[in-house]
Amino acid sequence: MAKRKISPARAISGPVELPGDKSISHRYAMLAALANGVSRIEHFSPAADCRSTLDCLKRLGAGVEQSGSTVKIKGAGLRGLRQSRRDLDAGNSGTTMRLLAGILAGQSFNSTITGDESLRRRPMRRIIDPLTQMGAEIRARDAGLAPLEIHGKKLRGIDYALPVPSAQVKSAVLLAGLFADGTTSVSESIRTRDHTELALEEFGVCIEHSGRARSVTGGADLKPRNLTVPGDLSSGVFFIAAALILPESNILLRNVGLNPTRTAVLDLLAGWGAPISFVSIREAAGELVGDTAVRHSSLEGGEIAGEMVAQVIDELPMLAALGPYTERGVEIRDARELRIKESDRIAVVAENLRRMGAEVEERPDGLRVGGRSAGRLHGAEIDPHGDHRIAMAFAIAALRAEGATTIRDADCAAVSFPGFFDCLERIVER
Repeated sequence: MAKRKISPARAISGPVELPGDKSISHRYAMLAALANGVSRIEHFSPAADCRSTLDCLKRLGAGVEQSGSTVKIKGAGLRGLRQSRRDLDAGNSGTTMRLLAGILAGQSFNSTITGDESLRRRPMRRIIDPLTQMGAEIRARDAGLAPLEIHGKKLRGIDYALPVPSAQVKSAVLLAGLFADGTTSVSESIRTRDHTELALEEFGVCIEHSGRARSVTGGADLKPRNLTVPGDLSSGVFFIAAALILPESNILLRNVGLNPTRTAVLDLLAGWGAPISFVSIREAAGELVGDTAVRHSSLEGGEIAGEMVAQVIDELPMLAALGPYTERGVEIRDARELRIKESDRIAVVAENLRRMGAEVEERPDGLRVGGRSAGRLHGAEIDPHGDHRIAMAFAIAALRAEGATTIRDADCAAVSFPGFFDCLERIVER
């Protein structure tokens, strides 16, 4: 397991080119595989998770060619996928497993989809239940854990209310709805990422909107598209955090996705005092894209709870690690979901903050991190427990700690952001 040493820095500055958005890349690839014809996707995410999606689509009969960040996919059509001769491997990617399960549920063949040790511990009952209501037959280990054996069936449309806010579950049901008789509708109490709905519309599928419900009618003919994936805001948050805590910092994130279902983290940070501004906002394939400028500022900190948690779930490790650099500290509540991510993110964040000398109170559904008055962080050896977001969050926290910090298993960052550490080094000033 590779280690990475992070030394204190004076500032970060300059433009940052982010990798393609991971969430959008997954969805464009899957829909391209269901289209009739060849789609070209530019700035496709280099993340290991997205490679898992491409590998699964190849095994299911889609033609996939990749050159750098450009991916060409020859779609098999809505009913043209074929049975894989081997189990499908989603690697560490919950998005791959959950969304692909929706597609596989309506096929005329059987499939098994598995993943690495971490993914096999993550809950899949939340997709098994609605897909079963649609007529799918899915077998899983006790408690609904992968591997998933999916026996393709004729599906029927349902009206489904999400019991827990989840863009992945919403997406799995809507994708299954493409293969179902009648109309499939999904409603949510809290608005989640809408990349699937936007992508479906871009590929020619009619999505009905009614309040917080989204509906799709089965049998749509998907059209091939030429698309460009915007920069990944969730990856950009690490650089935003670095600029905020390091004096004299000033960065510009170029061509970053600014979908309103993803920008709650920017609103939160702005409320804490972060000077964030936007330049050249435009629309591309239904997604908002623009340049985002950030400079150093003192942060107030505060509470993250209730509906806000679902909107910033991926950014919570970084927000927690910012706690010691804020005036009031950071308190996270109603976030029990963090315990079933790639790691138990509540426990792992608390463990590593304590290693760096932070004042931390761990709770069943979150944690409380003391602010500046609790003392400055010091260098330590960080164990991210194989979790990419933990590794990157503590690399940022280490930039203003006293002394050097070592990140164990730093290569795990490649799950979402290969080249993260190199990108960080290019803009750091010491």
